[in-house]
Amino acid sequence: MPWRRPLAGRDPAEPHRTSTPLELLFDLSFVVGVASVAAELAHGVAADHAAASLGHYLMVFFAIWWAWMNFSWFASAYDTDDVVYRLLTLAQIAGVLVLAAGVPEAFEHEDFTVVTIGYLVMRIPLVVQWLRAARDDPSRHAVAVRYAVGVAVVQALWLLRLALPDTAGLIAFFPLALADIAVPIWAERAGPMTRWHPEHIAERYGLFTLIVLGEVILGTTTAIQAGLTSEGVSAALLSLAGGGLLLVFGLWWVYFLRPAGDGLREAPGNAFLWGYGHYLVFAAVGALGAGLEVAIDSAVHEAHAGPRTAAFAVAVPVAVTLVVIGALQARLAGGAALLARHAIAVVAVLLIALVSPIGLAVVLMGVVAVLLVAAEVVGVTDR
Repeated sequence: MPWRRPLAGRDPAEPHRTSTPLELLFDLSFVVGVASVAAELAHGVAADHAAASLGHYLMVFFAIWWAWMNFSWFASAYDTDDVVYRLLTLAQIAGVLVLAAGVPEAFEHEDFTVVTIGYLVMRIPLVVQWLRAARDDPSRHAVAVRYAVGVAVVQALWLLRLALPDTAGLIAFFPLALADIAVPIWAERAGPMTRWHPEHIAERYGLFTLIVLGEVILGTTTAIQAGLTSEGVSAALLSLAGGGLLLVFGLWWVYFLRPAGDGLREAPGNAFLWGYGHYLVFAAVGALGAGLEVAIDSAVHEAHAGPRTAAFAVAVPVAVTLVVIGALQARLAGGAALLARHAIAVVAVLLIALVSPIGLAVVLMGVVAVLLVAAEVVGVTDR
């Protein structure tokens, strides 16, 4: 393996482009961060502090998602797998572990120092990568320089945010997050755009979807084990276990029923909307794991939150996931009929949460997910 290869850009039409072992290791490190924020969200909602915990969850999850997303799109365009590239990627992996270590302080004391330092460690290697691309890919020199400058400036502002009082720091989060997500839009306008690989990007997003679904399975299984230890086998626990599994299976099937690679290749102009929209998909699925934990805690009478709060802690993430997946898939290929099916499922899930006991509610939500899958399979077959 050479020490350094020029970052001249990968071929976007390269056949059989798949995730590398380094990308898979990178994804694996994010399991820790996702599990940490989901666990803290579950604890907060169970303690009847849903609003504050949800705010912290969305803020920290933004850092996790944005760092992962930026790495993935850069790798799709410029992965050379040389020694320098590997070392800079390993540094980013260290950053997400630092961020995960700071999650409890962020939730419990609103201290985002360690989270911000971890974010810094993830972002600075990306600045170096873009500077390499600026040198090695003359046709996209301006684009790469804009990326490097934009990421560096916004990261400096994130560090300055730590000096602000709590309220001011909270307010500052929103313009800084907008500035972060505006960097690619601003950079790509210098053109020509970076040459990412549609099927590779679709696979990368699919893998992160599996990560958050895996967190749902892990969190729910752990909570079921705790419930069995304290209460033994009960109809409520069995209902929650079965319903939660149906939800995981249903959301997995709905997401992967329509591969996005072809749609992104045929309509690359949808890339920003599709890529950014997945923040809501990933965050909602991660929150579903927390919601199922709260539902289980409520069933065994260990949660301070009431059963209706527990029901909506499951229903809202499911509804958001279905709305956004439906909108993104319809944008690429599905059309109005797909949106209508997803909308009906969303209404059904929210109504179930409103009127049903928690154990039955989760089972019925799982049934809705199964029925949506059946309708989607028929819809795809009929096309």
